[in-house]
Amino acid sequence: MPDLQDALLYFNTDKPQWYGWIDTSAGEVYSNLKLNDETAVMPTEEEVNAKIAELQWEESRKSAYASIQDQLDMQYWDGVNGTTTWADHIAQVKSDNPKPE
Repeated sequence: MPDLQDALLYFNTDKPQWYGWIDTSAGEVYSNLKLNDETAVMPTEEEVNAKIAELQWEESRKSAYASIQDQLDMQYWDGVNGTTTWADHIAQVKSDNPKPE
């Protein structure tokens, strides 16, 4: 599952190594975050948590989809049989993993 460091990659993308840890023994938590680059902007904890939620949603949805090969097979057989297996699969994945607002 996505974590704090995964989310931090989406902030200050033009500044490599823009953040670090105040105390390495305190763990990788937001309250232990420090700026290594004075030109970087520290994202708020809410912004970071929103990014983590977005990344979790993306990962959940990606893992729920059938492989591309299986989806193509579904589409082929839907065309041959006049069924909606593929569209039903996609709708179910989207329903089970709604996009966060």
